Amino acid sequence: MKALIPAAGLGTRFLPATKAVPKEMLMVVDRPAIQYVVEEGLASGADEVVLINSRSKKVIEEHFAPNPALVEELRARGKAAYADEVERVGNLPVSYVYQGEALGLGHAVLQAAGKTGDEPFFVLLGDVLVPDNAMLPAMKAVSDAHGGASVIAVIPVPDEEVSRFGIIDGAEVSEGVWKVSGLVEKPALEDAPTHLAVFGRYLLSPRVMELLADVRPGVGGEIQLTDALEAVLAGEEMYALVVDPADGFDTGTVESWLATNNELCRRAGIC
Repeated sequence: MKALIPAAGLGTRFLPATKAVPKEMLMVVDRPAIQYVVEEGLASGADEVVLINSRSKKVIEEHFAPNPALVEELRARGKAAYADEVERVGNLPVSYVYQGEALGLGHAVLQAAGKTGDEPFFVLLGDVLVPDNAMLPAMKAVSDAHGGASVIAVIPVPDEEVSRFGIIDGAEVSEGVWKVSGLVEKPALEDAPTHLAVFGRYLLSPRVMELLADVRPGVGGEIQLTDALEAVLAGEEMYALVVDPADGFDTGTVESWLATNNELCRRAGIC
């Protein structure tokens, strides 16, 4: 199974910092944000992480590439712990496909169609960090209990945030697990069927990738992953796992990135 991480965005909310440094490479405590997400994907049981990258973001690839010269230099200076970590990160099973234009999340995921084959796959949004790596295994357990169905993570959101997210419709079938009957991308509050918002973690069946090839541009003129998920419901069941918002950390804005740094620094006992 592959874990896909879209990483081709411009990071406009962080400009001018992201003019030269990709948003995914901004530090969160002791490592770049993207490293948390890659390690989460591998901890979930994925055999490979596929980063959907922009060709202008080669620094991300350099971070995950072996660097024997640096490792040797660090060991020569007696910095074995740093050498070990650089060597470990440089040998993580990460590969790359490229999104030439920013045409939406669904379009980004579609670029990895050649990697996933006929297997289920994870999608992890890089703006959300899950440091304890427990969310994807919990989603896999729900999928296994329902015949390999697709599963998405959702969180309850207040009225004022409904229009920022994909929102599910459905019914709760067991504690914290909903059977999904529909999805709406960024609805107005009065059009939202629930207050359960997609949280940036997906376990998807191969059928989703097939349907993405036929999805037409939707909200914002982009190819939305939510539209493919809506289409897959015509032939497959889908479930949502309600997760605690405290289990994940949003780094999509400067304010939330700072708050994430402060909280994870506190938890690590550094601050």
